[in-house]
Amino acid sequence: MKLIFVYVLAWIGLAIVAILNGALRVKGYSPYMSELAAHQLSTVIGLCVFGVFFWYLTGFFPLESSGQALGIGVMWLVFTILFEFVFGHFVMGHSWHKLFADYNIFEGRLWSLVLVWTFIGPYIFFNIRQ
Repeated sequence: MKLIFVYVLAWIGLAIVAILNGALRVKGYSPYMSELAAHQLSTVIGLCVFGVFFWYLTGFFPLESSGQALGIGVMWLVFTILFEFVFGHFVMGHSWHKLFADYNIFEGRLWSLVLVWTFIGPYIFFNIRQ
């Protein structure tokens, strides 16, 4: 149970990383490229930073089984989707249309890759560390 609590707290770390990544996009490089290109670059940066985060987290707090790793991935996925819509709509003031538009991979929106990585990341790093 203690390990699960650690991974719940770790998700807060992921959310902070994502917010900082978004701030870097808005204040750093988005003025120099299209909104779509900035979104895509931000997604790639986020995926890489999440990977480093997963690597260290699973090293310091080893997962016990592939089932546990998948369970954590599901938990993180649910937390992330809820956060995206609750924080995005009610705090940031984004419209529902804008929030759902980020899921349209056919329009070049790569947010879905973050969700997939958040879900499978613990499982992949559990297997790498075995």
